[in-house]
Amino acid sequence: MPSLKDLRNRITSVESTRKITSAMKMVAGSKLKRAETSAHEGRPYAQRMERMLSDLIGTLPTLDVAPKLLAGSGKDSSHLLIIITADRGLCGGFNVNIARAARRRIEALHAQGKQVKILCIGKKGRDSLRRYHGEDIIETLENITRTGAKFGPARDISRQVRNMFDNGEFDVCTVIFNTFKSAMSQEVTVKQIIPFPVPDVAEKASAPGVAGGHGGEDAPLAGTYEMEPSEGHLLAALLPANLSVQIFGALLESYASEQGARMTAMDNATRNAGDLIDRLKLNYNRTRQAAITSELIEIISGAEAV
Repeated sequence: MPSLKDLRNRITSVESTRKITSAMKMVAGSKLKRAETSAHEGRPYAQRMERMLSDLIGTLPTLDVAPKLLAGSGKDSSHLLIIITADRGLCGGFNVNIARAARRRIEALHAQGKQVKILCIGKKGRDSLRRYHGEDIIETLENITRTGAKFGPARDISRQVRNMFDNGEFDVCTVIFNTFKSAMSQEVTVKQIIPFPVPDVAEKASAPGVAGGHGGEDAPLAGTYEMEPSEGHLLAALLPANLSVQIFGALLESYASEQGARMTAMDNATRNAGDLIDRLKLNYNRTRQAAITSELIEIISGAEAV
């Protein structure tokens, strides 16, 4: 049975921990407000960028003369996975869920005989994967979102990925990240960004706004367009920009998800610490009362003996 001194030390320790978790919760909450706003404001831009490219691709008679970022390398043997996690822990299942999804993806590709290369954005992704897939990790980028998601690093990552693709180092690039839903909910998203996914013909035919579909505010407009410069020149300019935008959007979503997960985790930790302190204080008072009672019994017994 722990002594009164041990219980006092334990209570002091847990109270110090509660102060830390409470402070971390407040910091994450303040960062979350800005991160959530940025993620929500970035979504329409990324979505409309993809929709514009899809409409433009639909006007091409063939993909034979399309840019390489759209047409692909013609192979499917080497895959690059961009895995976005945090550089720090204490954020619940945020990093664990991404690592689990990445391992499933890697194992599925290996089972198909594909070569896998991993680009980790965030230390936690590397730490989770290097035990079993360390030979597949080609680079780890740290502190990319330390002070928030910014477009500059996303553009640099996009340029690095494009150079690797132009040099034939991979055929398909997929990004794995958490999409922000709420402070308590994040959804693991697996998204192919190279080559740009060509919309299915049947899907386009039934899409809202297309002949036979149902109109809507965000629906693509049906019709024939004359473009200057040509579709190929436009795609050559837009596809690299879209790659930067999609990586930036993934960083925004991941950063907002990280702050939401950390705020929720620290809130739970603060509540648990409070419950533990209550139980420890109850145990301390009971132990102290038992010690006082035992001393009184000894005094009374000694007095009666005299």
